[in-house]
Amino acid sequence: MRLNKAVLAVLMTAALAGCETQTEGQQRATTGALLGGAGGALVGQAIGGNTKSTVIGAAGGALLGAVVGSAATPQRREDQLCRYQDRYGRIYTAPCDDRYYNGNY
Repeated sequence: MRLNKAVLAVLMTAALAGCETQTEGQQRATTGALLGGAGGALVGQAIGGNTKSTVIGAAGGALLGAVVGSAATPQRREDQLCRYQDRYGRIYTAPCDDRYYNGNY
């Protein structure tokens, strides 16, 4: 029994240590997946009452939670790209400048 607890503690420590190098969007997606998976498992068990329903609910909840968590991440101003056209008609992308944010584009 002690070996199982030790293995579980090592695995949880490794999982939490991996979160330190993630971007904010990745952290939100991971958190959403964890919460969605747990909620989906509870709902699946409540509706179906068997293991198959629980697994399907957990998978669906994790997927939905990851999508919502990732989509809810605010974009930083310097990460946004705009499309510009140079004087020769070539279109290129570059970080948005103040003209975009002030509505003078």
